[in-house]
Amino acid sequence: AAAGVTKSMSPVTQTWSDSWGFSWEGSTEDDKKLDFTRFSTDGDFMKVMGATLVEGRDVDLKNYPGDSTSIMVNETAVKKMRLKEPAIGQFIINGNGDTKMQIVGVVKDFILGSPYEPVSPLMINGPGTGWFNVIHVKLNPSKPVSEDLKLAEQVFKQFNPQYPFNYRFVDEEYAAKFEDTQRTATLAALFAGLTIIISCLGLFGLATFMAENRIKEIGVRKVLGAGVMSITTLLSKDFLKLVIISFVIASPIAWYAMNQWLLGYTYRVSIEWWVFVDAGIIAVLISLLTISYQAIKAASANPVKSLRTE
Repeated sequence: AAAGVTKSMSPVTQTWSDSWGFSWEGSTEDDKKLDFTRFSTDGDFMKVMGATLVEGRDVDLKNYPGDSTSIMVNETAVKKMRLKEPAIGQFIINGNGDTKMQIVGVVKDFILGSPYEPVSPLMINGPGTGWFNVIHVKLNPSKPVSEDLKLAEQVFKQFNPQYPFNYRFVDEEYAAKFEDTQRTATLAALFAGLTIIISCLGLFGLATFMAENRIKEIGVRKVLGAGVMSITTLLSKDFLKLVIISFVIASPIAWYAMNQWLLGYTYRVSIEWWVFVDAGIIAVLISLLTISYQAIKAASANPVKSLRTE
């Protein structure tokens, strides 16, 4: 049922342990204050977690019996420790000085705890220097999830019948970390939609008022041969100028606000220029749709009605 299984001291979506006081070749007394996030594995960490190995290998007791005290570290740990290249094969000594842990692999940085905080130095301990509270299971992708869970429950009850079979999905646990962000996005989209609707109502009212004020001018232009398209363009261009000016003013403010918000994430996307181009085009189209009805209506009116009082 399982494509891979590994034990650990905490779920891969949470941090349950950290430690400091370690030393290594070239370290100083100040380096003992470096706080490491602690994780553990009894093997197959890379296979189950889907992490990326930068150099070295996974902790593997089956092929390397001495891996009981072996560890893997992340890229941030290598940088903070100022390890000489290669990091593989170097030793880290615990605070008591009685345990030497050899680095066998360097893992690419990944988010273990909060996505809103910088990635901490991470130490993934083998079974000799770690402890286990959680079992991570990578389900077989060739079978339905429900079938995999049923088989996993049977195995669990066979070996641990006195405890309930409690499980969680890693993707759902990660998604829960972004609930506040998703709620904010929903509210922002709602209020943005209301703002656009109110703005369009105001724009429609201004277009109506302008068309009424210029009704006689439009009549004269039609008598002199102006077409519906030229009059519609005449009535629309002033509004479009204002929309474009507003876009030019709002774009750098929006970019700054979004960039400041994104800085709160360790891993983030970049703001591409085409996002603002698309927003500008959409704003112009919405404005045209809003004012076109009144503009075309005024341009299509019979000039005799507007000029008969003159």
